[in-house]
Amino acid sequence: MPRTAYVNGRYVAHRDACVHVEDRGYQFADGVYEVCEVTRGQIIDMTGHLNRLERSLRELSIGWPLRRAALEIVIGEVVRRNHVTNGLIYVQVTRGVASRDFVFPADTKPSLVVIAKKADPAFNVKRAETGIKIITVPENRWERVDIKTVGLLPNVLAKQRAKEAGAQEAWFVDTDGNVKEGGSSNAWIVTADARLVTRPADEGILRGITRTTLFDVARKLGLTVEERHFSVAEAKAAREAFITSATTLVMPVVSIDGQPVANGHPGSVALSLREAFFDVAEKRPA
Repeated sequence: MPRTAYVNGRYVAHRDACVHVEDRGYQFADGVYEVCEVTRGQIIDMTGHLNRLERSLRELSIGWPLRRAALEIVIGEVVRRNHVTNGLIYVQVTRGVASRDFVFPADTKPSLVVIAKKADPAFNVKRAETGIKIITVPENRWERVDIKTVGLLPNVLAKQRAKEAGAQEAWFVDTDGNVKEGGSSNAWIVTADARLVTRPADEGILRGITRTTLFDVARKLGLTVEERHFSVAEAKAAREAFITSATTLVMPVVSIDGQPVANGHPGSVALSLREAFFDVAEKRPA
């Protein structure tokens, strides 16, 4: 079936979807985005994702392109038109189209693009059975990574380095040797006494929506979460490590910089969190 995209008020064929050459997202990365998972015809944690979108827009002084309730309808319609039962939906808002100038343009309407893509759920299931490999890279991003902007070039370069090293994700590391987050994920470890550790979300990382839901999943399973810094050395010596994101959920990490984590196999804590995730996450029919 041909894919459909929503671009600034119109549903168009995906192959014909385009934005103006002077869209500020294209010229300045002056925009934000969200990615929601779609599982079994249900959009996962959409409330949390739209809440974060609202915050990102507010932090950059970009207005809503349309009312939130209308955006929810558009999101559902894009999922429906693309017949996505399992996959993801991508929402991007930029400051809009204006003659190229660094300062904010006056009276410019924000641009909105919504696309959806199918995905095979078996891919991540199989990947979770074997786990993924991580490399570490020095932090080189701007300080406001708490805003989910489309300015992702450092993330692109980090993930490319990971691919070239035979890994699937890269963790950014601060100048003190502490792990911050991945190129497109939050980072976690499990201590010897089964405590979950992740960096505080107000200290140089994005407040992941899947990360936030995992706090409730952990509570359901009787596990304790500690928000604190942890070093690369502590991660390599941990009982388990894993990442979280909307596209991977809970994904075990079995190797960091070529060194196995524990026995080099996915850990039971990460797998139990993954198994229980959908029992807790918000599920909204598309």
